[in-house]
Amino acid sequence: MKEPFLSDDAFLADVEAVGDDDRTVYLWWLGQSGFLVQHSPERLLLDPYLSDSLTRKYAGTEKPHVRMTRRVVDPARLPDVDVVTSTHSHTDHLDAETLVPILDKNPDARLLVSRANQAFAAGRVGHPGQVLSVDEHHAYVGPSFGISVVPAAHDRIERDENGSLRCIGFIIRTGRCTIYHSGDTVVYDGIAELLRPHGIDIAILPINGKVGNMSGTDAARLAKEVGARIVIPCHYDMFEFNTATPDEFVAECERLGQPYRVLRQGERFSSSELEMHGR
Repeated sequence: MKEPFLSDDAFLADVEAVGDDDRTVYLWWLGQSGFLVQHSPERLLLDPYLSDSLTRKYAGTEKPHVRMTRRVVDPARLPDVDVVTSTHSHTDHLDAETLVPILDKNPDARLLVSRANQAFAAGRVGHPGQVLSVDEHHAYVGPSFGISVVPAAHDRIERDENGSLRCIGFIIRTGRCTIYHSGDTVVYDGIAELLRPHGIDIAILPINGKVGNMSGTDAARLAKEVGARIVIPCHYDMFEFNTATPDEFVAECERLGQPYRVLRQGERFSSSELEMHGR
């Protein structure tokens, strides 16, 4: 099993070490599509999966979810969390064993989900008062984070009977930085035209190339097409049956001249690194 770049006490110490710097946006990869984002005074968790619930659930089946990298941190130890997101209802993006201890420890935190998934999410985590819905017409605005919604095509774009998206991505505006967290999605017709006007600084994209996600080549090309200042790959090195190496992604970024950063789980990225890439 792979070891995170930082984990447990060392990871928490690294998070605390950045202090109350309101000039810089920091993010840490937590594994799969999970990220911790900090811009003083708020902390945002994007789709965290910090348990072994799926490994236990699928043990002995035809699709065992064998974990590849050790967990970065116990979710019950994450302090001062203000906002958590879930892009869709699959357990590696909406995990009760991760979310319940986070919401218990942070009773003022809000879990943002698509309107189509609000009732399901509230039932899963058991904190209905902390679950808020967002959609294409209703964003979230907090002291440090403004979060709006774009469609995600987890194979295809799906809506419920009321027209609400089942799978979403997030545009996060914080400080002078705009982050696109795609959730699980393939590249669909019109996605680049939809994203380009947002002026994306950091694109966070899956690269596993299966189970309704884009490949490393797709991710590099989309980042280039939308003008992302940097692209960070995710959704790999978690489960043996559904992973990829970053090699294809890196090779295509290099070919295109697209700036990128490959993180290890538990590793920090700082928006100050964007300065070398201009706009």
